[in-house]
Amino acid sequence: MTLDFQQVYQKIKEIGATVQQRKKTLEERRAHARFLLNLHADNLAGLRYKIETVKEADPNIRCALPLQERLDHHSPGPDLPSAATLIAADGSQINPDRHAAIQYGLVNVGAIILRLNSNEAPIIRTDSELLYDDELYTPSGNPLSEGLVALQRDLKERAKLLVLADEFGVDGSPVITFTDGPIELWGMRDGEDALAFEQSLKKYLSVLSQLQQKNITTAGYVDKPSSDPVIRLLELTEATDDDLKKLREFHPLRGVTDRWLFGDGNVALIKSGERSAVFAFQSKSEKYYNGILALHFFYLNVGTDRHPTIVRVEIPKWVVDDPEKLNMLHAVLISQCRMLGARPYPYLLHRAHETAVVTHEEKQQVDQMLMSELYRSGGEIDEGSYKQSAKDLAGRTGYRR
Repeated sequence: MTLDFQQVYQKIKEIGATVQQRKKTLEERRAHARFLLNLHADNLAGLRYKIETVKEADPNIRCALPLQERLDHHSPGPDLPSAATLIAADGSQINPDRHAAIQYGLVNVGAIILRLNSNEAPIIRTDSELLYDDELYTPSGNPLSEGLVALQRDLKERAKLLVLADEFGVDGSPVITFTDGPIELWGMRDGEDALAFEQSLKKYLSVLSQLQQKNITTAGYVDKPSSDPVIRLLELTEATDDDLKKLREFHPLRGVTDRWLFGDGNVALIKSGERSAVFAFQSKSEKYYNGILALHFFYLNVGTDRHPTIVRVEIPKWVVDDPEKLNMLHAVLISQCRMLGARPYPYLLHRAHETAVVTHEEKQQVDQMLMSELYRSGGEIDEGSYKQSAKDLAGRTGYRR
């Protein structure tokens, strides 16, 4: 037995004793969030002015920034375009493992291409890049972390969309591309890995710019979003001068989520198939994603009225500025999600994930192929760590390192 179940059980009992009080507090906060949304629904200029005031206290504040549509706006799903090329990409990775005998990494990107109303089968493409030797280090000499390998994966996903859009977007029909997760590239902007992030970000912004120049719609699909930029906007409407002095601690609506706000089963703001207003992201990233690349988002109910499923769709400004692109993206995502029935998720993203995922058996094959080649060519092979050897013994398994 590795867990002290008595300690865990005691904590669980404490949680149970406070459930009703926490439930009451959350209900009160939800009611207040609904009140604030109704109060400020059409006060868009006032909200933008408030955010400018807040930025003087904290320039890095992250929240939603309203544009032209009311906070409670909802748009019904438009009709699917008669013709369009859809491209979805997803990636997976093998991280370098310092306990292994051979140090390497791998980034695998799977993509699916589908022409609407063409009766053609989806086309599958895969790109697999093995990282070895100097490729396992940052420009400053640090070993690649899991986060930096993930950064390369995200960059390669969007770059793959650009390559495939060039290849398949030649018939004049609109090209709509999307990946799983935020459109914003995440990584360390400070510290030892900052240079690696800056280099990846520069390449990523170049890819986005080329997508825009080629008139291609692109988006990031965020399933079960965990951040709550609209709720944060509502919180900031009540921030006093004293609150601004300790803004990071000011969370009067803690626990209330954007998913609840837009998809509450009793009073859902957006019905099945509808989208919310489009918002801009107010964040420190705007210094990178600016002008036509500025990041925006809207919420989409890909579920039913009885069981709302609220997802966030992130898009650059050039998609926001083109109502036809925005409507086509809206219609395509709803159609894609309905293909998977009771568990709505874009069908092409699901297929792209299946294509991209690297199985345990495939990793073992790569291990053996690389080891055989190194033996054959007289390369140096290290030993695996004794820690890993002990963990590999029968009956000695752990959840994670």
